[in-house]
Amino acid sequence: MNFLKVFITGPSPKPQNNKKYCRILSFVTFSVLLTVILIGSGSIAWAQDGNAGIQEATNKVKGYFDTGCDLMYAIGAVVGIIGAVKVFNKWNGGEPDTNKVAAAWFGSCVFLVVVATVLKSFFGI
Repeated sequence: MNFLKVFITGPSPKPQNNKKYCRILSFVTFSVLLTVILIGSGSIAWAQDGNAGIQEATNKVKGYFDTGCDLMYAIGAVVGIIGAVKVFNKWNGGEPDTNKVAAAWFGSCVFLVVVATVLKSFFGI
């Protein structure tokens, strides 16, 4: 108790003010506890069914899944075009590692398309 009094108000040269500090500390403690109880009871009253929330989230994700797959196809197309230009430049430049670069770019495009297709079939959408 002494530590709290010294921490909150600083050292007190007058010992007769102890009752005043105890009343203030009691009031603060009561106020904090009352606030915690009121907030806790309010959150319980506003709680909703978890299954309905999960079902709604599932429906929203299913609605966005086709758009996401189309986005993956578009990214694959852009990566394919960039890769084709890069391979063409290397081929015209006569660089020896053209086959390796072509295989890497082609593989990345195929990977994006396969991932989108596999995800659709895996989740049954």
